Amino acid sequence: MEIEVRPARREELEAVNVIRRQVNDLHAQGRPDIFKPGFAEDIRRRVVEFHEREDADVLAAVCGGEICGFAMINLVDRPETVYGYARRYYHVDEFGVDDGHRRLGAGRALVAYMKKDALRRGYDRIELDMWAFNEGAMRFYEACGFRVYRRYLEMTDLSAE
Repeated sequence: MEIEVRPARREELEAVNVIRRQVNDLHAQGRPDIFKPGFAEDIRRRVVEFHEREDADVLAAVCGGEICGFAMINLVDRPETVYGYARRYYHVDEFGVDDGHRRLGAGRALVAYMKKDALRRGYDRIELDMWAFNEGAMRFYEACGFRVYRRYLEMTDLSAE
């Protein structure tokens, strides 16, 4: 089946939210100490906010006329500081493929589109972050060419010496 990737239309955002809820549920199961179960109205509205911003976008992967994947992106322009140089990058804020469409090419099609879109907009890198429990996502991103350049660590046993 052919997969088309393009900016999402306003009327497609609820279909995007169906997949976003799947991603949210995965996070709530993987880190219940951090993520709340359910899909609150504020979370639902966030996709609309991204869709309306000039420095962000919502991308849709479409298979057979239905939304099968999405990416929410930020176009980041950070000025130089005393600590670092100015940075411009295409940041993937959220990414997901519908449970029923996994391993059929939607994720790879989204990444291919993002690479072309980033270059078209004058960005020379795509960045994203993810949660360590999601090993399948890590394998996917690495297979697409992403590499780890920063790590976040936590210590939860504060009683140990």
